Amino acid sequence: MIDEMTFGNAKALFHTLGCKLNFAETSTIARIFAEKGIRRIQAGEIPDVIVVNTCSVTDMADKKCRQAIHRFSSRYPQAAIIVTGCYAQLKSDEIIAMPGVDIVAGTDRKLRLTEYLEDWMKSRQPSSMVTPTKDIREFSPSCSRGDRTRYFLKVQDGCDYWCTYCTIPKARGRSRSGTIDNLVAQARGVAEEGGKEIVITGVNIGDFGKGRDDTFLDLIKELDKVDGIERYRISSIEPNLLTDDIIEFVAASRRFMPHFHVPLQAGSDKVLSLMHRHYDTTLFRHRMEKIRDVMPHAFIGVDIIVGARGETDELFDRSFDFVESLDISRLHVFPYSERPGTRALEIDHVVTQAEKHRRTNIMLKVSEKKLSDFTSRFIGTVRPVLVEHRRGNRPMTGFTDNYLKVEIAPEDSIANTIIPVMLDKMTDNDPGLIKGDIVQ
Repeated sequence: MIDEMTFGNAKALFHTLGCKLNFAETSTIARIFAEKGIRRIQAGEIPDVIVVNTCSVTDMADKKCRQAIHRFSSRYPQAAIIVTGCYAQLKSDEIIAMPGVDIVAGTDRKLRLTEYLEDWMKSRQPSSMVTPTKDIREFSPSCSRGDRTRYFLKVQDGCDYWCTYCTIPKARGRSRSGTIDNLVAQARGVAEEGGKEIVITGVNIGDFGKGRDDTFLDLIKELDKVDGIERYRISSIEPNLLTDDIIEFVAASRRFMPHFHVPLQAGSDKVLSLMHRHYDTTLFRHRMEKIRDVMPHAFIGVDIIVGARGETDELFDRSFDFVESLDISRLHVFPYSERPGTRALEIDHVVTQAEKHRRTNIMLKVSEKKLSDFTSRFIGTVRPVLVEHRRGNRPMTGFTDNYLKVEIAPEDSIANTIIPVMLDKMTDNDPGLIKGDIVQ
């Protein structure tokens, strides 16, 4: 248990669920804790504090959050449990009533957890600090540091889109961004620490600079100038905000990798309209073709939701045909999950769970085929690989510039370096993993 008067040598366990943005924020939280004398637990140690950074994008995400809280409360009954993140923002009353939970903090209060912990130590009474979503205005910077080879730089938070199926605007608040100067300074800090790759992340990163004169294109142009960073990757970006200018800049840049993650969500214009998405299939196809025109080797990951309200059998077939026709690298498939308070609940035609399962499997097979086809294009070629740190006795792995995962013979000295690798052959059980040989 934490000492009454000081954090002393307290130990913390950090558990993150959900998106890359959450992982970046958890890393920042851990750094703040360390500055206060609370270090991460090591193997075999018992935590004094547990921080659970939650997600609430689906019913399953909520369930995983509850399971994690119950598991930690049972296993470490003496630890102070802090719950933050999107689930905490949306269901604070539900969480604070759970056995073992001491502190609940909303999405805009993640960087104040040590302050709340100090207050709790005085009273030992459960407390909940959640700002009403409409009042969330402040941007809290975050950058994952030291957790892995890749760093995650948060550039934007919140969303103004209000898609009918989504609770994120309720959980994260209005769109807001960091400043270019501050973000460039953080990138320089990563370079000084020896970081080679930064993933640019946020809730709706293409919306960067909204309400100001600067744009996402302005940001990446400045980040591109930072010495020491070898690679940038753009995380998920809305197709209507992924402009031709951004695509052309990435194609011409040495530091920005040929790698895009673009949410489609539905391959039917009718369903896209019901979702209140900000584009149609014609625009989406243009973006995919533009990428392929200037970067034939680019990896393109695409999100798709199956079984949304209003998606009839005919509309799903139309979505399937559209996805099949795209020259993309991989699908990320999500069965539609009904979320309380969303406008999607007003839409007629509910898809059964069995049908959602069937459609999910169909799209997963499409994804596997596209990944296999894309990967096979590069067998027998040499590409630059940023080697990850080795984990235990496992083979070393790394990613090419165009996001192909490569397995190579272990050699600890090459971790966090970019080396040329001959892509030898695809593995039998994983179409996304390639056996490679280092080119001497």
